[in-house]
Amino acid sequence: MNAKKAGPTNAKKAGPAAAINAESNTAYKNTETLRNELKAVTDIEDYLSVNRAHLLPRTQPLAQHLTLLLRKKRLKRGDVARASLLDRVYVYQIFSGKRTPSRDKLIALAFGMRLSTDETQQMLKLSGNLELYAKCERDALILFAMQKGMSIQQANDLLFAHEEKLLGTQGE
Repeated sequence: MNAKKAGPTNAKKAGPAAAINAESNTAYKNTETLRNELKAVTDIEDYLSVNRAHLLPRTQPLAQHLTLLLRKKRLKRGDVARASLLDRVYVYQIFSGKRTPSRDKLIALAFGMRLSTDETQQMLKLSGNLELYAKCERDALILFAMQKGMSIQQANDLLFAHEEKLLGTQGE
């Protein structure tokens, strides 16, 4: 009997979540793995406790994140507005949290701020939008333009050549 007590004393650690993956706190888990584990659990608290390190962090509001990026990149809102082809007043409203931009407006801002693809993906996630997806032709064109350091005008030329919707235009 004493041999059984040698295991974890916390019932949660010994519960169904522990059976899901004993290495869950150290090994990387992709979204598909997490989705499969979520299907298998009966107690969400077990899933959350075991997978906390693999879940997206609770984040700051988008406006605060954008302001931090502005400071990091030493940019001014007006310069970002010009470089993103967005209306200056609208950009100021986004940065103040008064407006919630669409995915395309955020991508235009990313070009205006010269964000890396990783920074852009993080911004899109923070805003609740889908990340740029390399299997989607339009998104692949945008990712290519970002990776090559193109301006939004150059990216729009590329999108236009492939008959895709342009970024930073007033008619959304």
